[in-house]
Amino acid sequence: MPNIIPITDFSAPELDVFARLSEAQLLNREHPQEGLFIAESPKVIQRALDAGLTPRSFLVEDKHVEGEAREILARCGEIPVYTAPFHVLTQLTGFQLTRGMLCAMGRPPLPTVEAVCAQARRVAVLEDVMNPTNVGAIFRSAAALNMDAVLLTPACSNPLYRRAIRVSMGTVFQIPWTFLEPGWPDRLRALGFQTAAMALRDDSLSIRDPRLREAEKLAVVLGTEGDGLAPATIAACDYTVRIPMSHGVDSLNVAAASAVAFFQLGAP
Repeated sequence: MPNIIPITDFSAPELDVFARLSEAQLLNREHPQEGLFIAESPKVIQRALDAGLTPRSFLVEDKHVEGEAREILARCGEIPVYTAPFHVLTQLTGFQLTRGMLCAMGRPPLPTVEAVCAQARRVAVLEDVMNPTNVGAIFRSAAALNMDAVLLTPACSNPLYRRAIRVSMGTVFQIPWTFLEPGWPDRLRALGFQTAAMALRDDSLSIRDPRLREAEKLAVVLGTEGDGLAPATIAACDYTVRIPMSHGVDSLNVAAASAVAFFQLGAP
């Protein structure tokens, strides 16, 4: 049975993890095994639970305890379930987007690159993509368009930031992912991957080039929002690839470009 704890005051310390801790405080870099993240909305929380992640506490609008939240809470034993009326919870910025339910969860340990890529034929590599909205959108496209995994350089926004989780619709819990270390192009090559850098260069291959679809294992490499991929990264990749465009448009937002690339190059 859930441990229901009514809250009437927005300043109650029990709400700190949901309302007042920053993403950096939740991440807890000094003690990552104690790190937390916040999952929002019943669908996203269900996906996190289905992925085996561990809930620590809930914040639920009181009217949902016996309604939409009931099935989820029944899965989670006696962990604390803080409840409050809507007028209290609307003081939490963005609460209207949560469909009345938040869950604080423990961050899982990061897998190795080898573990993430063990069964993968198509992976996305994100280099310094810093906007959590873009990271979340890329994960959603990766899940929908037949990518097997996502790898990120350390400067990327963390996929378990609240906005990234929300925009991904919980697909960050469905697609294997981890962070890369320097020298990753050689590491992927050793795992059998060819690498395709998405970049705007005159000598780029068209994304429709049959060599890309025919590659047994392919890593699609996407760069930061402003400058794209670093020249050294492009030089280290096997192919440089561009999306043909019209009307004088020279580039797409990285999340939009990822959807086009994954649709064309995702696992058959």
